Formats: sequence, structure tokens, C-alpha cells
Amino acid sequence: MSKKRQRKPIQPVDDATDKHGFQHFINIHVEDLRTRNYSELTIDNRSKYVRRFALWCLARGISRPNEITKPILERFQRHLFHHRTEQDKPLSFRSQYTHLSSLRAWFKWLARKNYLLFNPASELDLPKLGHRLPKAILTANEAEQVLSQPNITQPLGIRDRAILETLYSTGIRRSELASLQIEDVDSERRTLMIREGKGKKDRVIPIGRRALSWITVYIESARNELLMNMSERTLFITNDGGPINPDSLTEYVRRYIESSGVGKKGSCHLFRHTMATLMLEHGADIRYIQAMLGHAKLTTTEIYTQVPIRKLQQIHELTHPADHDREEPDPDDLKANSDDDSDPDDDPAGSPARV
Repeated sequence: MSKKRQRKPIQPVDDATDKHGFQHFINIHVEDLRTRNYSELTIDNRSKYVRRFALWCLARGISRPNEITKPILERFQRHLFHHRTEQDKPLSFRSQYTHLSSLRAWFKWLARKNYLLFNPASELDLPKLGHRLPKAILTANEAEQVLSQPNITQPLGIRDRAILETLYSTGIRRSELASLQIEDVDSERRTLMIREGKGKKDRVIPIGRRALSWITVYIESARNELLMNMSERTLFITNDGGPINPDSLTEYVRRYIESSGVGKKGSCHLFRHTMATLMLEHGADIRYIQAMLGHAKLTTTEIYTQVPIRKLQQIHELTHPADHDREEPDPDDLKANSDDDSDPDDDPAGSPARV
């Protein structure tokens, strides 16, 4: 695992001392979000998208927020639609939606605080989002293949096996795993305390015996070898004794998935999808899955009810008349029957052409 990345200082988009410029209002908005206890991740993301819009405006001679109109915002929306990344790929509609929703929230705040006379984004139509299914989900056997990848003869391998087992058992987010403290693990009750998860909400979730066993092995035989500062209470630490960076964790887990040979792409979130889907397939109530995943709304969790296909296959086989109470057809027999049906000697008069 690489060292924790140092955050680069963010350069202002324009003169921050200009009381009517973009950067001035971005700074005030960031301060207001902090006073209202928004997470740093939310604050960073919102300011990032507003900054991108500000830079786009400045490149076109628009230097102040009070110059923005709805047509300018619609022009920026078209710019996002036609924009191509370094890999020459378009922005997804979800990415476009995120850009524009952050802008809409910013202008709403400016108008509510009376920095603007009106909100130019109030009637801006956002892209329609589809309900996407997870791109990939591991089977139980594939998950075991990935879990077996770390070299457990080394301290880092033991740590990584404990990380993978925790992700698979609990389905927690990468940021939640990176923030775990030693005291958050309750071996007696077999639970994890997730502190300030998404939306700054705490929750207590169960963790399996096997994952707990690997965490115990890691703490007792590997963590002290990685530790530099005895006062460090973060559960999973890097090879230089510091907390794991979530971005580094993503890349690390991705490499294990690739090396496993399961032929599927993903990282930490792949285990989240896998945990939810496999538990549903084995009869777990969706409300318990919602509690495990920390979803505020049940509708967010309901996407996983569309994923498990095994039960649907069973119902299809039991009830569809083409398969019910019949032996499985031999593909060679089907081909032979098809060839016989197409023999022109069987129908001298011919048959009408298909249109």
C-alpha cells in the first residue's frame, strides 16, 4: 500500500479579494457548509464542480456570478454533453447530473443569502438518470478466489486478507473501512461500529466469524510489525504505519481482483454489491440489507432485488409451459428437426416468404 497522499493546495480560480468574483463566493459557501456540519467529501465535491464551471465562464469572459443567466447555464450543459475525456470518452449522464446539481445548489444558496437577486438555475432541467444495475457481481466461488490472493506469509498479506474478508463480510464502503479504529471491532458481540459513515451517520453492523478471525490474526501477528507510532489507533495501516488512503485502497483491491483471474472488473464496491446480492439470494430481508449497507432510503437498496437471477430462473423453469414437466432437449435433435423442416421436398408447393 502506498503512502498517504498529500493533498495539493487548491489554486483560486480568480482574485479571492474581489468581493464579486467566483472564488470569493466559493470560499463563503465552503465555510457555510462547514458550519452546517457537511462532510469534507461533500464540501470538496461541491466546490470542485463549481470551480470547473467558474473556470469555463472565465475562459469566455464571464467573470462574476451575477452575470450568469439560464441560457449561459444551458450552454454549459451542452458543453458537458459534448465534452470528451482524455480517453476520448463522453461524460456519463450521471457525471453530467452531478456537475449540474452542484451548480444548482450553489446558485440556490447565493439567491437565498441575497448575494444574487434571482436564481438563474431554478428552472434548469437536469439529465434524466436511469436505474443502473451493478456492472459485475462475484459468485461465492469467485469471491473465495479473490480472498486467496494475498500472501499470508507476510505481514502485509495478512493485513490484506483481513481487509478483503472485512469487505466481503460487511459490504462497508472503502472510506468506512479506512476509518475503522481498533476499538470499533467488538469480537465478543461480533459487530463493527461504523462512525460517521455516509451522511455522517453512525451504525453498528454484524461481521462474520471468519472475518473476525482474520482481523484478530492481523492485530496479533502483523499490525505491530507495521506500526511506527504506538498511539496510532487506526485498524488497518500502511507499511509505514499510517492510515490507509481510500484511493490507494481502491487500486490495491483492484489488483487482487485482476490477479485472481475471475474475469471481472471492480474494487472495494464490488464486494459491497456481492455481499448484498448473495445475502438476498440466500433469503435475507431487504430491510436488513439496507441496515447493513447504511442506505438512508429503501429505494436505494431495492436495486439489488433486480440482480439475483437464480430465484427467477427457478420460477421460470417450474412455471413456463415450454419447460414444465419435459426433458431437456438435445441440441443435436433440435438442429436435425430444423434441417428436416427446411427440406424443400417436404413441401413441394413451397411456402410463403417470411417478411
